Amino acid sequence: MALLLYRLGKFSYRHRWLVISLWLAVLLGMGGAAAAFHGTMSNNFQIPGTETQRMLDKLKKELPESSGGSAGIVFEAGEAGFTPAGKTAVGTAMTELRTLPDVQGTVDPFETQAQLDGAPAEISAAEAKLAAGQAELDASRTQLAAGQSQLAAAEQQMAAAGLPAEAIRAQLAPQRAQLAEGQAKLDAGAKEAADGAAALALGKRQLTASEGMRFVSTDGRAAIAQVQFKTSVNGLTPAVRQQVQDIVHGVSSAGVTALASKEITEDVSQLFGVSEIVGIAVAALALIVMLGTLIAAGLPLLMALIGVAVGVGGTFALTGVVDMSSISPMLALMLGLAVGIDYSLFIVNRHRGQLLAGMDPEESAALATGTSGNAVLFAGLTVVIALAALVVPGLPFLAVMGLSAAATVAVAVVVSLTLTPAVLSLIGRRLVSNRAWAKAARHNAEPGHEAADLERAEKRSSGGWGGLVTRHPWTALLAGVVLLGVLALPASQLRLALPDGGSEPVDSQAFKAYDLTRQSFGEGMTGPIVVVGEFPAGLSEDEARNKQFDVADELRSVDNVIAAAPLALSEDRRTAIFQVIPKEGPASASTVQVVSELRAKGKEIRESTGVTIGLTGQTAGNVDVSEKLGAALPPYLAIVVGLSLILLLLVFRSIVVPLLATGGFLLSLAAAFGAVVAVYQWGWLGAVFDVANPGAVLSFLPIILIGVLFGLAMDYQVFITSGMRESFMHGEDAKHAVRSGFRHAAAVVTAAAIIMVSVFAGFIFSHLTMVRPLGFAMAFGVLVDAFVVRMTIVPAVMYLLGGKAWWLPRWLDKLLPDADVEGASLQRTGAETLDKELVS
Repeated sequence: MALLLYRLGKFSYRHRWLVISLWLAVLLGMGGAAAAFHGTMSNNFQIPGTETQRMLDKLKKELPESSGGSAGIVFEAGEAGFTPAGKTAVGTAMTELRTLPDVQGTVDPFETQAQLDGAPAEISAAEAKLAAGQAELDASRTQLAAGQSQLAAAEQQMAAAGLPAEAIRAQLAPQRAQLAEGQAKLDAGAKEAADGAAALALGKRQLTASEGMRFVSTDGRAAIAQVQFKTSVNGLTPAVRQQVQDIVHGVSSAGVTALASKEITEDVSQLFGVSEIVGIAVAALALIVMLGTLIAAGLPLLMALIGVAVGVGGTFALTGVVDMSSISPMLALMLGLAVGIDYSLFIVNRHRGQLLAGMDPEESAALATGTSGNAVLFAGLTVVIALAALVVPGLPFLAVMGLSAAATVAVAVVVSLTLTPAVLSLIGRRLVSNRAWAKAARHNAEPGHEAADLERAEKRSSGGWGGLVTRHPWTALLAGVVLLGVLALPASQLRLALPDGGSEPVDSQAFKAYDLTRQSFGEGMTGPIVVVGEFPAGLSEDEARNKQFDVADELRSVDNVIAAAPLALSEDRRTAIFQVIPKEGPASASTVQVVSELRAKGKEIRESTGVTIGLTGQTAGNVDVSEKLGAALPPYLAIVVGLSLILLLLVFRSIVVPLLATGGFLLSLAAAFGAVVAVYQWGWLGAVFDVANPGAVLSFLPIILIGVLFGLAMDYQVFITSGMRESFMHGEDAKHAVRSGFRHAAAVVTAAAIIMVSVFAGFIFSHLTMVRPLGFAMAFGVLVDAFVVRMTIVPAVMYLLGGKAWWLPRWLDKLLPDADVEGASLQRTGAETLDKELVS
């Protein structure tokens, strides 16, 4: 592999304009495709096959007008509450929203609250009217009975007087007709009273079902409206979201503040924010410090940006045909920037060192591609494998995420191996500053500098951090393990959920809407649960309505349920929708329990009412996603670890090194989980990281972190350990090879880690709050993995083991192909031989 990459580097160096032109064409092509074919991103994390998705599909078929997504808008008035003008303004805004093509309907909070408030009085009036009617019926019934008695007595008197029967009937016919008419009126009145009693009973049940629900706060200072869309909220374009906000914000002219919920305000169309740019600026500063010139520092940045533009551009081009969440291009962007800078840096740094040592520029670029590029290839391969393995859990949105990020990393690797040597050919000697050239020339002119260089290298190997670790390996090992163990302790309390409005920045409209809703109406109103009921066939309208209330009564009996009310019934009376308001918010542990208990209640409801229920909506869907992701973690971790052991066994031809690399990765992973729980779930250092409302951790963070951190951890393992193996393969003592290999790799790995941490840290304050804990987890994970595991624990263990670290059974040694990741074949063969081979 080293030989192949050497040839690739030399080809790219010699044919720089061809390579640059090809990449320019690819870049323009991807940009054009992204502009022409991109669609709308969303944060739809539904999983096909779940109950949530099945119920949603059922609604689309049988109650399409209720199958779209809904979102809340909270209106806030001043101390005096809503004025008539304010109420009118809100009503006008609701009416205007209903005219939008994407809006199915709206719920006016004041009209709805008036109905709820007036319901008891209406019921009382209906009861009074029913009682009065009953009294009239009783009086009429008594009067009718008296008339019938009088008729019977008259008939007896006439018969006793000897009048013929026909004469009696004829004479009493008017009285009989009058009594029959009275009986008919009495029957009609009785039926009307029975219907009134039935309606009254339904009204009372409706009132009971509505208990606990309010649309205008008790203090009269807040009102919450609902907007029903024709499609899912995730499918709304940024233009529609903005149009909705513009309409409702028009109420400000009446002294009312409108706050749209997270579902409406969330804009996933923008990738870059200020914090991301700051992170890249810090990475650029680290490059300048390390490489010494703006040109040298700008080269890795340029390579990373080209790789990201191609990878993320391709991802955007697919949004028109693939349902893609906003996190997908963001993850690709984060990883593409981080690994793109690092991979190019490894090659550029080696080339720079070889130039200063007097090597021919073309030979140096080719050799750097064959050695450091070889490590880049295998390091990139580990990242690609880890990300592509996100397909295994069978979660569509996660598979898209993993594949888009894996493709971007693959592009970054190819850019580093081809475009980097081509641009190095274009830059030439300008890669190194004049001061560095002058210093190198003076040094190389000194007689006997080779021996002095060796002595200086030996001194540096035994000094610095690497020397300290290898002088006290047991102390370094124990300190590193204990530190990571302590950091990992909070991980045992990890709780997963998808974010709600409470996770947004405190100054955002989404958080203010969430907070006002929570304070004025209860936290459960921020995330109601939708229940779908399947009714038996052949029910009358009254029977179906009573079934609705029977089911609502059962739903309300679940712990931590504040209210459960029927919302809609299909025309064939076979499908009904219920809204359940939990006590706490959608991401809380109690609401997760409510979802579980509601599903468990389904069997009891079916047995008592004959109605089959299922849950859908955002809250239930989030719970489904979190549970599925939690269940997918162990098999995914097993797959990633298994693949890593095989790949590292091939790369390093050692039993110990893959086990050490994997064990170190697990320590870093646990520490990263612990830090995320402490900051985002417990709220430690919340003021620093802008965590105003600590809660459950992003549900797909663990599985993404496993894939990403594993790949990046293996990056540093490859770069650190390949230097040790290179020294060992060139005849150095195993323990000495640990020191010299560490010395060769430490500076560039340190710079690479700082760069990667800087890029990831830039996303900690991203405008997309869903990305923030992911950026923190990656930054922290890379920090502890690079400096605690790879640069402390690994050299300590390798030094303690000595030659045993490279032990491999002979039979396995014969079976494994030689990947030559350290480029030893290039060193042995020599550049001249390779050049002759290329010419021939």
